[in-house]
Amino acid sequence: MPSRPSPMALQSSSPQPSIFRKKSTPAMSSAASYLSAVSEADARARAHGGTPSSTPALSLSSSVTTSSSDTVLDDPDAEFDDALSYPRNPPTSEQVFTTVHSEFGHCANEQYRFMSQHKPGTPYRSYPEQDPPHYILLTTYLSYLLVICLGHLRDFVGKRFRRSAYRHLLAHDGYAALNSDFDSFYTRRLKTRIDDCFSHPVTGVPGRTILLLDRYSPDYNVTMHPTGTRTRGLNISSYNYLGFAQARGGCADAVEACINRYGVSSCGTRLEGGSLDLHEQAEALVAKFVGQEDSMICSMGFATNSTVIPALVSKGSLVISDEFNHASIRFGVRVSGANVRTFKHNNMKSLENLLREVISQGQPKTHRPWKKILVIVEGLFSMEGTLANLPVIMELKKKYKFYLFVDEAHSIGALGPHGRGVADYFGINPRNIDILMGTFTKSFGAAGGYISGSKALIDGLRLRAHTGTYTEAMTPPVLMQVVASMASIMGISPAPSSNTAVQEVAELERHPGTAPMSLLPSWMPLSPAMVDGSDGQMRLRRIAFNSRYLNRGLRRLGFITYGCADSPVIPLLLFNPGKMAVFSRMMRTRAVPIVVVVVAYPATPLVTSRVRFCVSAAHTKEDMDMVLTACDEIGDLLDLKQGQGERWPLQEIIDRAVELVNMPEDS
Repeated sequence: MPSRPSPMALQSSSPQPSIFRKKSTPAMSSAASYLSAVSEADARARAHGGTPSSTPALSLSSSVTTSSSDTVLDDPDAEFDDALSYPRNPPTSEQVFTTVHSEFGHCANEQYRFMSQHKPGTPYRSYPEQDPPHYILLTTYLSYLLVICLGHLRDFVGKRFRRSAYRHLLAHDGYAALNSDFDSFYTRRLKTRIDDCFSHPVTGVPGRTILLLDRYSPDYNVTMHPTGTRTRGLNISSYNYLGFAQARGGCADAVEACINRYGVSSCGTRLEGGSLDLHEQAEALVAKFVGQEDSMICSMGFATNSTVIPALVSKGSLVISDEFNHASIRFGVRVSGANVRTFKHNNMKSLENLLREVISQGQPKTHRPWKKILVIVEGLFSMEGTLANLPVIMELKKKYKFYLFVDEAHSIGALGPHGRGVADYFGINPRNIDILMGTFTKSFGAAGGYISGSKALIDGLRLRAHTGTYTEAMTPPVLMQVVASMASIMGISPAPSSNTAVQEVAELERHPGTAPMSLLPSWMPLSPAMVDGSDGQMRLRRIAFNSRYLNRGLRRLGFITYGCADSPVIPLLLFNPGKMAVFSRMMRTRAVPIVVVVVAYPATPLVTSRVRFCVSAAHTKEDMDMVLTACDEIGDLLDLKQGQGERWPLQEIIDRAVELVNMPEDS
């Protein structure tokens, strides 16, 4: 085994040594020193005649309980003396909150709230996509051409002079090479050069901040070695839309109580001894939440689509799919054996023309009518940030009589005034949609997915879909996280008395409504903020403000972004492959690191690589200011500000944030 290199050797061999931040003792690591700071801040606030309504950038958060023995001052996990672990200015003694600020940032200013809702009576349109100047596209193509040519040259030389290193590309012992297509070449010759931006290991809670496990590469990213240090950064990369990925709080307490009662696994499939009363309660609550008759829960989000779609359609059926639908949808359609046609992304004219063609022509060769036609769209497209034009699709559904399948993996919980997804956002009755699918891995801080629809449909899927007959049932702790987070969003209605059964039935039918106590486990611990729904409403309004502010702020700075202003997924176009690595590294090596996700081929077209910001309710307005400031500086250095339209200086965007968020769509 080679000897471990010295710290100086690690820095000299690392492509970005500045990201290594050794763990140090925080300046306010003890409760006594922090209490002293709180006391001083309290005295200053009272001297000015009041208590501040909000804390500054990267400020105190909300799952610490109000008890003196469990507060942010005694956080045993705080290991860094930067603004991500403690607020720069401590809060006053009156500001006792219910979350660890590194997991969920506190923001008491009610101005930084917004309602995510489409204006009734107005047609939906995404922000028009912009093309960069021709020289940007030209240099992007030339960059790829240069890297590809050099890659083929290195393969040509390597196969002849370094055969042992290229054995995986050559026929060996009579066997053909397993990996010899373009994807293999792309991975070795293009992606490897910027691999430090991908698959970065993390630890801890993926909340408002996240801990990166530092690593270095002595061989240009072919191998990665951990340094033993960790870096805490602002997390703008996780799907933690509502901030429920917390280690403390009402949901965490409910999960802990569930583990004590049920353990960590049901140890079986749903049809063979693995179905718990928790599954039935969770499925009833999910159906109530989304506004459908019934629902079925799956233990894996990808498998929800890939195993359910083959149970819905088969040979003789037709699936009409948006060209940018998720890989799980494409996989499920291929397995089903049904015919598939695609239409241009979110282009309703293309969809209608295709519907007319397939209905008039019927099945290939025989021209018999289709057994069924299923249109599949996503509520919120995760790589584009665009919403499905659901009002127009519903009009086409009435006209052409097809079945509609809406994948709400990214929209459920994150959109709509009640967090019920794209149907709630547009004010459409969810019962008019045949199938609503979603996942729990984003807004609810859990895992798995669900499929919902009529009771007859769901009963059939329980028997025919492979996810119910072959896959492991969802584990009790994950089920409890789903139930608790949904209950927080909905609010909880009190248990009815014996003479109000009619009222209970009416409450179950009302949508959107609160969660009846009868749908929740009797032993589930309930916090006041969960019961009255105030916690969930606060989260919905915060993510709506943060999404709109960051999206519009980036456009005012001159960047090219895709999608709807209300989308928590904000793709910022980088185009050039070399800029992906530089952008990610420059964000990660700032004084306060910012952790981002860069996305490239094959997840996107080759020349439209991008950085994808995922906004959370856990972020504060000051966090969004920090991201805008970093993007403004890096955008100037990398020549990324190629967007058209009115531009504002950075400070004006920060100062007029509330006005910017509340501007009408066509401003």
